Amino acid sequence: MPKFVIEREIPGAGALSERDLKAVSQKSCKVLRDLPDLQWLQSYVTGDKLYCVYIAPNEELIREHARQGGFPANRISQVMNIIDPTTAE
Repeated sequence: MPKFVIEREIPGAGALSERDLKAVSQKSCKVLRDLPDLQWLQSYVTGDKLYCVYIAPNEELIREHARQGGFPANRISQVMNIIDPTTAE
């Protein structure tokens, strides 16, 4: 199944407290229970953005998750390949 990176513009994301991050994660997981074909792998929190990695059959399902959860999904990019230092070997 395809993997996607979702860019979410959230001003002040890097300053969110542990409690805030827990609440956002709980909301996301609650919505995911109703979207069984969607899997959240992890998210990276930066200053004003979250970069979330999901496995999904299509982009539309990711947009539905964002809509139901009240999360922005400013850019959704399908991962075409993965490389790391071992790729150079």
